[in-house]
Amino acid sequence: MKKLFVTVFALCSFTGINAGGLLTNTNQNVAFLRNIARDASIEIDAAYSNPAGLAFLNRDGFFISLNNQSAFQKRTITGNFAPFAGFGGSAEKAFVGEAKAWVIPSLQAAYKFGDWVISANIGVAGGGGTLDFSKGLPSFESTVAIAPVILNSMQPAAGFGGYALESQLKGSSMTIGAQLGATYAINEYFSLYAGARYNYVSNGYEGYLRNIQLGMGGNMVPATTLLANPAFAPLAGLIGEKELDCQQKGAGIAPIFGWDLRLFEKLNIGVKYEFKTAIEIKNETKTNTTGVADFNDGTKTPYDLPALVTVGAQYDIVPQVTVSAGYHHFFDSDAKMANDKQKLIDGGINEFLAGIEYRINSLFLVSCGAQFTRSGVTDAYQTDLSYSLNSYSVGFGGAIDVTKNIRVNLAYFFTGFSDWTKKSTDYSNLNTLTGGLFPATAGTDVFSRTNKTFGIGLDFRF
Repeated sequence: MKKLFVTVFALCSFTGINAGGLLTNTNQNVAFLRNIARDASIEIDAAYSNPAGLAFLNRDGFFISLNNQSAFQKRTITGNFAPFAGFGGSAEKAFVGEAKAWVIPSLQAAYKFGDWVISANIGVAGGGGTLDFSKGLPSFESTVAIAPVILNSMQPAAGFGGYALESQLKGSSMTIGAQLGATYAINEYFSLYAGARYNYVSNGYEGYLRNIQLGMGGNMVPATTLLANPAFAPLAGLIGEKELDCQQKGAGIAPIFGWDLRLFEKLNIGVKYEFKTAIEIKNETKTNTTGVADFNDGTKTPYDLPALVTVGAQYDIVPQVTVSAGYHHFFDSDAKMANDKQKLIDGGINEFLAGIEYRINSLFLVSCGAQFTRSGVTDAYQTDLSYSLNSYSVGFGGAIDVTKNIRVNLAYFFTGFSDWTKKSTDYSNLNTLTGGLFPATAGTDVFSRTNKTFGIGLDFRF
């Protein structure tokens, strides 16, 4: 049981319900949802995606973009483990976690005066919701499911079989990022940007295993009753009731640099590099009956946000049509995680993006885009919560120029993920935990996930 909670809580993190890497959200503006490939943007959303490109805003003055996104995520871990049949009659069980975030706000602002632009971006840089596994996780239940098997090996005549329990896990993750910087146009073709982002992390975990019962002689017996018998005391580590209520908070600053090249008034190229944000999160624990010191109040854990490089280009085929492309690389292997889990990542995540925009007339435009994400994690990295999957994303929408100074952006964004199947010869870790006292039992987890996001934004120019 101790091993279980270390794995699920201390070593894992809830990834965001938005686009981006393991810990980073890249969809900071609704314009991203409807196009995706915004890494060479020269509009107000560039305050995040391509800040050097702000030098080529179409006029001097203030530019402000207010955005809200509503995001919905569903994660399904399908566990196949023979002892699961003792609670529901099937060796295969689906454990579903859902997250709903109706309000994910962001703000981009810029003031252009001559060759200079001062800009800011405030938004949810990572995470953004609460993920609720109302029936817990396979790794939670497997430790209880194996108990009747062990008890039958200890006292075959007692007729142990079946179990019941209550299990739940809620996890929240939120990184608020506040970015400030300056852009300077060296000439009419080239510009540079320098700035920094302050990232504040707030994570929370609430979970429990309780009301555990085991079948004995055709009756369900509370685990607490069984553990009162000295003969079964060694099982306390498996079927003891556990509860955790832990908050984690920390902060760090990352420098950001970029450059932008504009040629022929049709082609624009943008490059941005965000340095790693070194962060150490600290526990604020209300309840910890897991027996694991790592969850004690005041304990600190590394939680770095990885460095990120983005490269993008956009080209006006004709005055009404613009095509764009981009590439992102997250240096996840260089960002410290609890227990050096970053060593289980082979390099980092790579993203490939493309989009197209069509300006119908002076009032309306439509756009769409796609992103392909290739995860760099290894099989050893994947656990109940901390798993990363290859994916594709599709976004589309449009904009309405209500006046020459006000624009409304509307968009829908969907991400589909490729399932990951992980097989284990010691599914419940029983063989490992007992030093080989009990034989390993094989099992399989299949990790799945879907995301969808709706967005509305208002851009102001004055």
